[in-house]
Amino acid sequence: MNPGRRQLLATLLCAPCLGIAAGTRSPHSLTEAPPETVNTRFLLIGPDGGAVSDDDFRGRFRLIAFGYAACPDICPTTLAEMADILKQLDKHAEALQAIFISVDPERDTPQFLKTYTAFFDPRILGLSGTPELVQRAARNYKVRYARVYEGKQKSGFYAVDHAAGLFLVGPQGEFIKKYAFGTPSEQIAREIGELLSAQ
Repeated sequence: MNPGRRQLLATLLCAPCLGIAAGTRSPHSLTEAPPETVNTRFLLIGPDGGAVSDDDFRGRFRLIAFGYAACPDICPTTLAEMADILKQLDKHAEALQAIFISVDPERDTPQFLKTYTAFFDPRILGLSGTPELVQRAARNYKVRYARVYEGKQKSGFYAVDHAAGLFLVGPQGEFIKKYAFGTPSEQIAREIGELLSAQ
C-alpha cells in the first residue's frame, strides 16, 4: 500500500467519526524490548464473549497486532495491510490467523471489535479482555502502552500511546519475527507464503 493511500485511509476512517484533526501526533513513540524475549502466550476475550488463548490456534501461523479502534492513523493502516496480506496469500490464508489485540479494553469491547475488524476483513479476529488480561498479553509481547490525555486533567478524551508492528508466530506457538511498522505487505505475504509452502 503506497503512503498516499495509507494517509487517505487513516483520514477517512478516523478523523470524521472521532473528531481528530488531520496531522495529530502519531501515538506510537514508546520504545520496545528486544523481540527475542517475546512470550507468545495470551488469554483474552473473543467476539462471542468466550475465552480465547494462544492454544486455540495451535497448528496455524498467527499474525498479531496490538492497537486500538480509536487510533487515528497507525492502527487502521496496519489492519488494512493485514487484510492485504490475507488477500495476497489467497487460499493459503486458511493456515494463518490474523489477530488484533486492543490495548484500550474499556472502550473496545469484544462485540465492538468484531464490527471494527470486519470492516477490514472478517478473517481478522479482534480480541479484548479485562485490563489485567490485556496488560499480561502486552507484557508477554513486550508491547508498551499508556493513555495520553488532552490537557492536564486525566479525564475526557484520551489517546493510547503504544508500540506498533506485526508479530509472526509459528504453528507451535514459537515466535518467528516482528515486522516493523511500514514493512511492505508484499514482503510479509511473500515470507509467510514461503513458510507455509515449507510445511
